Amino acid sequence: MSVTHGKAIGVETIGMTMRFGAFTALDDVSIKVPAGSFHALLGENGAGKSTLVKCMMGFYHPTSGDMLVDGREVAIASPKDASALGLGMVYQHFTLVPSLTGAENLVISREKVPGVIDWRKERTALAQFMERMPFKLPLDVKVAELAAGEKQKLEIIKQLYLGRNFLVLDEPTSVLTPGEAQEVLGLVRGMTKAGDLTVLMISHKFHEVTAFADDITVLRKGRLTGTGKVSDLSHREMAAMMIGDQPIAALDSRAEPKPDAEIVLEVKALKAPDRTGLKSIDIADLGVHSGEIVGIAGISGNGQKEFLEVLAGQRPRNGGEVMVRGTAYAATRAEARALNVRLIPEEPLKNACAPRMTVAENIAFRTFDVDSSGKPVSWISAGAIKSFSARLVEQFKVKTASLSSPIASLSGGNVQRAVLARELTGEVDLLIVSNPCFGLDFSAVAEIRARIMKARNAGAAVLLMSEDLDELLELSDRILVMSDGALVYETPIAQASVQTIGEHMAGHH
Repeated sequence: MSVTHGKAIGVETIGMTMRFGAFTALDDVSIKVPAGSFHALLGENGAGKSTLVKCMMGFYHPTSGDMLVDGREVAIASPKDASALGLGMVYQHFTLVPSLTGAENLVISREKVPGVIDWRKERTALAQFMERMPFKLPLDVKVAELAAGEKQKLEIIKQLYLGRNFLVLDEPTSVLTPGEAQEVLGLVRGMTKAGDLTVLMISHKFHEVTAFADDITVLRKGRLTGTGKVSDLSHREMAAMMIGDQPIAALDSRAEPKPDAEIVLEVKALKAPDRTGLKSIDIADLGVHSGEIVGIAGISGNGQKEFLEVLAGQRPRNGGEVMVRGTAYAATRAEARALNVRLIPEEPLKNACAPRMTVAENIAFRTFDVDSSGKPVSWISAGAIKSFSARLVEQFKVKTASLSSPIASLSGGNVQRAVLARELTGEVDLLIVSNPCFGLDFSAVAEIRARIMKARNAGAAVLLMSEDLDELLELSDRILVMSDGALVYETPIAQASVQTIGEHMAGHH
């Protein structure tokens, strides 16, 4: 069977089962994704969604089960077989080569790449191809310099460029702004409607599923627990299929802010180079009071990452001042400890953990060398680290095989819970958070947001940078928009309009 460009294909699994030793990750799952449909696959982390698509794409060899492509039984022994049949996948984590440009990534991703590449010819062909794509991307910039949203678009474009007719999208919008998400999914939806593409999207954002998908399949603990037409199902019914009847953490109601609340974080005339070195970020004036959450919205790549790095002491600044409770702050460990500043950066495994060290060690990073009154200890007690971490693991529901497992072995949600446990334990006067729920499932998201709100209600000043506007609207007291390295708009939550915020994010105002 060979790929016919631009013609959607239907895919079906029959009785797909996958065992790892004694553990059954997937138990007799049959799903049908008709040609030209947009199908959503829902389920908690660990429900078997990734296992199912890895079986479909030839990364795993299922214990039993069959696969049909356009009604014909096929054997997919490797991802190469899947590609040959026109099946492609866009992962939640990026697969592009960071040191190459977008154009170079596209050209080398083809199966047959000429020994000597005629770049003039390739650029012309790519320009024509990009004309048909509804989003514009700088293909001559190194991927390392692209923002997450741009990388995600390039991943999708790469699959379309390779002529795939069936695409698995794994949490495709976890890095996109609402406008970008609408645009990307709208584009993909348009291609399914036109009969050029079939899509299976792994998601746990109900509003996206409702807006774009035709049908859903729901997995729980490796089993199929529901299927249906999206038009027939409410969010509540979808959630019940996904999580059974376990309770979801509710947000505490917002405690009234104190009118004379202290300004905890003050940033004035801050200037710092951005990651390209060509532009600078420029924060004229920002204050965050005790007991409030100030949300910073923005499309990925507008300086939020650099701003966070300055606040975390990971990027030098060219000028301006950062004050915490009236004291100059340079983010040293001693200052963070004295002023009770805590940080939850995005991609916590990479930015807030030592991946090969144990869960217990990672959780104890802030406290391992001091006693309960904060005085330095003369020797480090492994037993104290273990018991401290054991208490936090239980309190924050971190699922881990053992406290001595390397933290890299945990699922994304559990790494984030471990980091939250470390950062939210003890006195917190200032909490700086960036994209805390990236790629996490339904109940983990609810729990993490509830903890951030609890910190606010307990009097912490919270600076929340997030590319998920829903999250900002749910949690913030005020929202500021960051565009092109500067804060360009501010609104109290009561007057916030998604439309206006979106326009400022996109730079149309």
